[in-house]
Amino acid sequence: MPSAYYAPLDQPLTSTDDDDEEADIERHQQQHQRRPKGAAAPSIPFLEAHHHSPMAHLRVASGVVGGRRRCLLPLVLALLFLIAFCYFTFGADTRLALGLGGGGGGSDDSDDGMHSLDGILSRALNETLHLCSEGLFDQRLYVQDKPMEEYGNLPIIYFVTPTYPRREQIPELTRLAHTLLHVPRLHWLVANDQEGCNVFMDLMLKGFGIPYTHLASPMPSNFRKAKPAPRGVANRRAALQWLRQRNLTNGILYFGDDDNTYDLRLFSEIRQTQRVSMFPVGFIADYGVSGPVVRKGKVVAFLDSWLAGRRWPVDMAGFAVNLQYMAQFPNVNMPYKPGFEEDRFLRSIGLRLDQIEPRGNNCTEILVWHTQTKSKKAAVVRLESEYLDGRSNLGALFRSLKIMGVASASDTEGPKALISKNGKAAAHSTILS
Repeated sequence: MPSAYYAPLDQPLTSTDDDDEEADIERHQQQHQRRPKGAAAPSIPFLEAHHHSPMAHLRVASGVVGGRRRCLLPLVLALLFLIAFCYFTFGADTRLALGLGGGGGGSDDSDDGMHSLDGILSRALNETLHLCSEGLFDQRLYVQDKPMEEYGNLPIIYFVTPTYPRREQIPELTRLAHTLLHVPRLHWLVANDQEGCNVFMDLMLKGFGIPYTHLASPMPSNFRKAKPAPRGVANRRAALQWLRQRNLTNGILYFGDDDNTYDLRLFSEIRQTQRVSMFPVGFIADYGVSGPVVRKGKVVAFLDSWLAGRRWPVDMAGFAVNLQYMAQFPNVNMPYKPGFEEDRFLRSIGLRLDQIEPRGNNCTEILVWHTQTKSKKAAVVRLESEYLDGRSNLGALFRSLKIMGVASASDTEGPKALISKNGKAAAHSTILS
């Protein structure tokens, strides 16, 4: 079978046999809205409707009442100029939030609002990312007591982990790494929500010996103040762009957060994915679980406590995608809309219900848990800087903790650090001088 490839971003999506009428409508609308290079910019929808056009009303008015209303012309033109300025100045996702994006301002929470949805899915990814470091060679000699060469024929799993600076970041990545150390033929894509590269993280990832790519992929500033903020979206979009830029079409894509818990059997299961595989995720919302409903070996519905009109109400950790299948869809995307990232991503790859492959013993087993660590602010302790020199380990220890974002020492702030000996607190000078 020849390898699939990513079509150019301006090439129309090739149609496939599909008995799902809604999917056909989506692809038709995506093809209609996608424009080739050099084509005119998309027009503002309400200007295209003659009967509702402000200019049309202006022309009627001027014909009826003459020059008395001609003074409205500068105001209308100014309004149109302002709308056009907003349309072409702001980013695509900002235009969507303003009701100016895609194919209209309708809600995309249901199939009735397909114009807005198509506007999201027909735009190519253009994410801000910076390649910090990469390790392309597996430095592990053995995995699960077998030499690495015995795994040469396995498909590679591209394990995408969005992360962001916080007190728990480094310990959670460390915990996840010690799960991934047991998984052969895996490339770890770590995308950090940070403007610059984290040198400490570079050294840490390299030290594990797992093939990896470290990306800096900050969230666009216009989304940072949103509540809730679309956390992790820029990171996953950056990873999708990284895969596309390298034309990687052989392997399995999986989105794995740094605070989840993974059964090692999960990796053997998803490695068999032909198109899209799905499985239940534990610790999700009110039901304590989210996942497919399987009848006679086929996915027929979904169990999730938050539907919100989503066609695919699944958790990000509850599915895997074959890259060869995904490569058929040049406009793979994920919108900045909290709660709808999974649904819109799966729509962008043209998924049908009858294509889903249930895993985890017909979705009866939990192989991934949505565990979460309670987040706290980094600690600050009062510990005089004169005692953070080479006379003890404390100087090096707190420098390391500060780099990791866990804790820092201060001469004036925070509770005073207690040093004890024989069960009794002692002054720093007594112990360290």
